[in-house]
Amino acid sequence: MTKPFTESSPSARAPLPAPAANRRLLAWLLLILVALIWGTSFILIKHSLGVFSPMQVGTGRIFLAFLFFLPYLVILGKKFPRDRWLPLLGSGMLGYLIPAVLFATAGAHLNSSLAGTLNALSPLFTFLIGVILFRGRAKLLQVGGILLGFAGSVFLVFFSATGSFSFNGYAFLIVLATLCYGFNINIVSRYLSDLPALLSTASTFAMVGPIALLGLATTDFPTRVAAPGSTPALLMLLTLGMVGSGFATILFNRIIQLTSGVFASTVTYLIPVVAVLWGLFDGEPLHWPQVAGMGICLLGVYLINKK
Repeated sequence: MTKPFTESSPSARAPLPAPAANRRLLAWLLLILVALIWGTSFILIKHSLGVFSPMQVGTGRIFLAFLFFLPYLVILGKKFPRDRWLPLLGSGMLGYLIPAVLFATAGAHLNSSLAGTLNALSPLFTFLIGVILFRGRAKLLQVGGILLGFAGSVFLVFFSATGSFSFNGYAFLIVLATLCYGFNINIVSRYLSDLPALLSTASTFAMVGPIALLGLATTDFPTRVAAPGSTPALLMLLTLGMVGSGFATILFNRIIQLTSGVFASTVTYLIPVVAVLWGLFDGEPLHWPQVAGMGICLLGVYLINKK
């Protein structure tokens, strides 16, 4: 089973054998593809919220991801890994359903580029939770990375886009979402990494898809879908669910299997870049506090992962 944290050795700098090198190359290619998909998700959330409520966007994307996997789950039948129901449920709640609602709620009040920037905290929490709960080992440089990452997040949460000092509660919701991501990556790496990526991902959404449907059923979702002009927002929500929360999650779990939880979480190096570019294309302003906060966060993440 892949462990989330390992120490490097001098021999690790030697050329990798061909199979190991191929696995590493595949992991990097998948990482870039996932970053493009998830970096785009913030602008999709923003425009979906033009028609749907945050609860509908959050629960809707998870339920649509569940529908994406439903044919496979029907074929799977009795082969469903029932003995893993607890880590599957924990992964589904902490890695998908709760963050989806938090991001949608925050996205109604924040620029998509800022939301993508704060998402860079995921590797920090992945490492910190691994050290505290899963007995990972931390070096002094990595402790410094943790402190820098938190400093960058404080900068983004407490400074508005124009540089004035004020607590941004909606930005804090995204920090909570990245904390959930940190738990999820450790759960997948520790308890689910031996399962095939498609099996573990589909099983995870099987646990939370019905819960998402219950949340969606408490809203006026059918009425909003039937409203004139809702088609573009519905297509964006479908993309969020089936591509962002469905297909990309298979790729992400495969990355964890090929490497480790910490390597997989470094997708958040690239996600802010994609999110900021989409924000600029959509006419969102980019001010120095966002750039400075993102730079501090990414420097902290770099130190955490530095060999």
